[in-house]
Amino acid sequence: MAEFSNPNLQGQSGGSGGGGGDMRGMMAFTLLFLVVLLGYQYFFKPQQPATPPPAAQTQSQTPSQSQPTQPASGSAQGSVSGAPQAQLARPQVAPAATPTIAAQLETTTTVENENYKIVFTNQGAQVKSWVLKKYFDTAGKPLDMVQPQASAYFGFPLSLFTYEPALTAQLNQALYQVTATGAQPTVTGHVEVPATSVLTFHYAANGLDVVKTFRFDASYVVTVDAEVKRNGVPVRALIQWPAGLGDMEEFLPSSSTRASIRTSALSQFDWSLNGKQDSEAVAKISNNATLDLPYSYAAVTDLYFVAALLPDAPDRATLVTLHNTIDLPSVLSDPNSEKKPAHVLGLAMGDTSGSTRLRLYAGPKAMDLLTSIHATGADGKPTGQSLEPLIQYGWLTVIAKPLYLALRFLVEHGVNNWGWAIIIVTVIFNLVLLPTRVLMMKSSLKMMRIQPKVEAIKQRYAHLKTTDPKRADMNAEMMELYKVEGVNMYGSCLPMLIQMPLFFAYFRLLQNTVELRQAHWYWLSDLSSPDPLHILPILIIITMFLTQYITPSPGMDPVQRKMLAFMMPAMFGFMLWTYASGLSLYWGTGNIINLAIQISINQSHIGKEMSAIAAKRAAKKTGVNPRTIQGKR
Repeated sequence: MAEFSNPNLQGQSGGSGGGGGDMRGMMAFTLLFLVVLLGYQYFFKPQQPATPPPAAQTQSQTPSQSQPTQPASGSAQGSVSGAPQAQLARPQVAPAATPTIAAQLETTTTVENENYKIVFTNQGAQVKSWVLKKYFDTAGKPLDMVQPQASAYFGFPLSLFTYEPALTAQLNQALYQVTATGAQPTVTGHVEVPATSVLTFHYAANGLDVVKTFRFDASYVVTVDAEVKRNGVPVRALIQWPAGLGDMEEFLPSSSTRASIRTSALSQFDWSLNGKQDSEAVAKISNNATLDLPYSYAAVTDLYFVAALLPDAPDRATLVTLHNTIDLPSVLSDPNSEKKPAHVLGLAMGDTSGSTRLRLYAGPKAMDLLTSIHATGADGKPTGQSLEPLIQYGWLTVIAKPLYLALRFLVEHGVNNWGWAIIIVTVIFNLVLLPTRVLMMKSSLKMMRIQPKVEAIKQRYAHLKTTDPKRADMNAEMMELYKVEGVNMYGSCLPMLIQMPLFFAYFRLLQNTVELRQAHWYWLSDLSSPDPLHILPILIIITMFLTQYITPSPGMDPVQRKMLAFMMPAMFGFMLWTYASGLSLYWGTGNIINLAIQISINQSHIGKEMSAIAAKRAAKKTGVNPRTIQGKR
């Protein structure tokens, strides 16, 4: 923590013994800080439910089954509808004589540029692997956006979704013929992507005619066209990304190198309607819900990666939410532990006309990338809202975004390390706050000097009950005294009030900034994960204790002082035991700076006077008659 104000420095405004009232105020403020922190964690960090809500638990099965399950038709609820009635009531038409267009064997085609490596299979004209070259998994391999276990069960990216399970199965199992323009596949099916490359998959048989076309360039964006006709009549077929993405390592076999947390519990559904971005946590998403709304974009996201679908005609967009579950051990390291459902979130998007054209962004939640990608505007061109809102810093965006930009500036201009950037920004921030800390010390010293007058006022009203209305006169007299003496009774809380938003901004930053994922700093291999050696939490405990111990505390009860000196450092150190190490690095750096500042203050005239007042009051309590300490006002 950049700075944690010591309660011992509070002014002496209430209670017997000199420091009770203000001490109680500081303890109440600290309690409020903890309540806000825990509440923030509860509301902004989705928890894995023991049992998903009924709407989310449409399918809860084990990954032992190998065939993908096809979504059942949804039920109509308000703006959420089931399968389009026109298709459900399809008239019986005799199959037309359609020339058969199909491949004889399954083949794969690899499309590759500097950002990704995508492996298509002609069985279903879908994606088997979508590797991001610049990002890595826990095993150190390039990250595959396709989770193989979940996808083998629920479907692969860019497969088709229809409201007829048999038709969906046929479309996603057929062997398509593949043609490439702008690039020629090698014997192994590898395609090097130039500026304009197009892959076309075509399948036709028994009156069914399906064409899927994919266009690539040097970016992360892929343009997708899909058209399904049956006896010449368009069928509403949606392009789907059905089975999660990114760091879903909990679904890997226990023998694999994998993370120890369920990242799928943090996935969510994001969308934009009429220029307004919104999101919903995975546990609240229904399965097979159809929404015919003018979506500018819709996306499946986790903390650091996104698959966003941007329709070319938002006014005709149709969307289906896909939410399934797979039972996994509650403790991933113990295969024999109780099984609990893990979320698998996906979506499908198409055009109500039956002919779909959209763009797909599948990649990191990097600010520059998302800012450069725009939804289709009113002019039919990509001039609409950008994808930047997918990076969700929440109500702290006004602090978190400038903080991110400051850190990135340092990394790009000489520091070249996110850990050192955090340390430098923390040092600068504490130097900026140094005047407020000096003001805090002066406010505390003024409060100590007037403490005898405060006690005298309290003595005049000591005979009154706490419910007596005349107690208001006592408070009025004390407020007038503070005004005359120039004392701000809340001055000592100012640094903490400033730093609390920064603390939560760092928290959100570490949770939503892909550059900090797997960022290294000495023994820390990932600043977004807890310190594996727990060195930083221990450092936080020690530095907080030393700062508490050397801070003058006139009038404070010795029992209270010991409790605060030991309990608070232990509490905050334990709290950061399982938090992101980047947050601990910020807090620990701030604690070291605070300790150095407190040592300097103790050697100043303010610190010496405070220590003298503390010694005088301690001697008075023991019955010793010390010499009078005369302080300057």
